[in-house]
Amino acid sequence: MPAVSVVMPVRNEEEHLADSVARVLGQDYPGGFELVLAVGPSRDRTEQIAHELAAADDRVTVVPNPSGKISSAMNAAIKAARHGVITRIDGHAMLPDEYLRVAVRTLLETGAADVGGVMAAEGITPFQCAVAWAMTSPAGVGAAANHTGGEAGPVDTVYLGVYRREAIERAGGYDENMIVAEDWELNYRIRASGGLIWFTPELRVTYRPRTNLRELARQHFCYGRWRRVVARRYPETVNPRYLAAPVATAANLAGSAAGIAGLASWAAGAPPGLRWLTLGFAIPAVYAAGVAGAAAVLARDVPPSARARVPVVLAAMHMCWGAGFLCSPRRLAKRP
Repeated sequence: MPAVSVVMPVRNEEEHLADSVARVLGQDYPGGFELVLAVGPSRDRTEQIAHELAAADDRVTVVPNPSGKISSAMNAAIKAARHGVITRIDGHAMLPDEYLRVAVRTLLETGAADVGGVMAAEGITPFQCAVAWAMTSPAGVGAAANHTGGEAGPVDTVYLGVYRREAIERAGGYDENMIVAEDWELNYRIRASGGLIWFTPELRVTYRPRTNLRELARQHFCYGRWRRVVARRYPETVNPRYLAAPVATAANLAGSAAGIAGLASWAAGAPPGLRWLTLGFAIPAVYAAGVAGAAAVLARDVPPSARARVPVVLAAMHMCWGAGFLCSPRRLAKRP
């Protein structure tokens, strides 16, 4: 087994960093490994904890990431890394015990440039449990294998990723203009140069979802905003799954606007023809019934306290992702 460099971009990860690092250092991997923490400016004790972890174990190295961006953190960590296999881990990801062994074995067996698995979202609070269900359900994210699972095989992208260093370098590294979707964009360039991205359901990494509605809304608005950047750069990658949320968002906005105009016409005593605009409210009403029905039918195994929150969670994910996609400015698609 080849030696591995595990690289972890971290920022504001005081709550989870020590546990995440412990999961990495506890790996039973015969080839040996190091862990490089790329630490961005944080509002909490993340940097202090990172240096304490490095002082306690000589396998851990800390490098600065002044910009705070994941893409620049990855480039800085890879530059400091010593080995030919690069494994990306997030500061709030909890690796299963055999992760490195299974991932590197799959990398060698398939000849892939990048191997990854499932973002296994697991919640603690009822709200987090609702988000976790939505993130692992086609009702929330569509049929994305890295969220919902599936058969092993070639894919467009994977969660986190175990890379051949040469594939990253051949593709030019991470694009530091990308704030979100930096992995997807890098994997596209790797595939464009002939590299294989391989999904295996054996790799399941525990992910802790956002803890409240505001954080969830901000997260998915950002996801949609930067997925539009990818769509503008690589229009051939656009598919119905990525257009579903923007279409639903636009339809709900148009229906609501028509309904409000219809109510205003009633109040103003306008001609009856304009009053029919109130039927526009049927669009958001049908959508609301749809997410409520998804919660009632598809989330039957979810505890009642979490299931009650699923419709709001689904609506926030869909509408904020769609709004981010629709409002994304063209300047963001500028290439480095």
